[in-house]
Amino acid sequence: MNGFLARIAAWLTAGYPEGVPGPDRVPLMALLTRRLTNEEAEAVARDLMNRAHLDGAPVDHIDLKVMITEITDELPRAEDIERVRRRLARQGWPLDDPRPPEPEDPPSPS
Repeated sequence: MNGFLARIAAWLTAGYPEGVPGPDRVPLMALLTRRLTNEEAEAVARDLMNRAHLDGAPVDHIDLKVMITEITDELPRAEDIERVRRRLARQGWPLDDPRPPEPEDPPSPS
């Protein structure tokens, strides 16, 4: 794995230290494939597979292929993409369509 992909794998491990939860898998892979080739996304997924378990069970290569294939068969819901985008942004992921930062909630009057 080249340095670029190793940095992405390290970033994902930092952003999802407990493993990528089921509802975030499809939107995460959809967002990754907008920045990576299919081969690069598979390489990152393979590296993560070697480091972590998803949902408490080991992930094999077939699971990864299914996860990646789901991107083409199932469009993630807008709220799923937004949830993953926020998590990616908190970890410093360079999103391809930067958005202005969300305003912080003003303190409530006491």
